[in-house]
Amino acid sequence: QVQFVESGGGLVQTGGSLRLSCVAPATSFSIMSVGWYRQAPGKRRELVVSISSGGGTKSAVAVNGRFAISRDNAKKTVYLQMNSLKPEDTAVYYCNTEPATLHWGQGTQVTVST
Repeated sequence: QVQFVESGGGLVQTGGSLRLSCVAPATSFSIMSVGWYRQAPGKRRELVVSISSGGGTKSAVAVNGRFAISRDNAKKTVYLQMNSLKPEDTAVYYCNTEPATLHWGQGTQVTVST
């Protein structure tokens, strides 16, 4: 069971940037595909971006060109750089394997004000 610990959320104005971090101290981290997910109030959790063990990335259409995922296997950490933030990006952001397991961390709240 992999434990994910997310951090870096906060309140930002429209057009601003945030960088989220996700630490997953698992021995198998380097071979894991990892995704960032988000859940807005009243909506289902959705996959936003993911990164494979080889570094290949995929992004949802809604964030393509604005969000970038990266990983540091030595630190067992995955990052989410979010630029040009919009109010509709407001959500709790989680990381998990991709596809996701049933074990979710606490997430980190991102709020984008108008």
